[in-house]
Amino acid sequence: MNLNGTISLLIACVEIALLLNVLFRAERNRINIKAIILIALLTGYQTIEFLICGAGLSYSWMAYLAFVVISFLPPLNLLFILSFLGYRNKKLVWLFLPALAFVIYYTFVINEFAVVSCTVLYASYNYPLGNIYGFFYYTPIVVALYFLTTSSKNLNERDKKLGRILITGMVIISFPVIITFALYFGNYQAQLSVIESIMCKFALAYALSLTYFTLNYKTKMNSE
Repeated sequence: MNLNGTISLLIACVEIALLLNVLFRAERNRINIKAIILIALLTGYQTIEFLICGAGLSYSWMAYLAFVVISFLPPLNLLFILSFLGYRNKKLVWLFLPALAFVIYYTFVINEFAVVSCTVLYASYNYPLGNIYGFFYYTPIVVALYFLTTSSKNLNERDKKLGRILITGMVIISFPVIITFALYFGNYQAQLSVIESIMCKFALAYALSLTYFTLNYKTKMNSE
């Protein structure tokens, strides 16, 4: 029996439930909306990976679509964290420039995308400019965690608690880096081909953190 994509399907179902929960119950403010979009992107990726591995739609354009979705996760998360911490600057929109550049470039080389393999836990991809993409993918994650851990002292007690919830979720996302290096020690290309897929599985913890955040972050008594 082929169980490839099963974990993606299960996670997608959980994240759909989380997404519906926050859509109907969370207060609609600018910071929460960013968090909701993050949950939606995580849900979208898991759904695509199930279609690739579980439904057999392992086409180049499907792999490209998966990368389009995850490319906007790190910059949006950094913008979300900075907004939560009180940073206000219209120039922050430039955080999305690298992701947009990759998405545009990749439209011209879609045929170079390939689903190398599928397993129950993850999918392995081949895609152009992997090293450069990895740098621009992981840097916003590290920067977001840095700001969140160093700036929380300026928050009120409620927001400090919410900040700790977010930090926990982001730290859990870092586990795949350790796991991937353990699984493919000495094989950097293999590490590169699977790590985004594994990270998005662990990102369920961050989706739970974002759900808790949005249900508890209210601005009726506080200005954003």
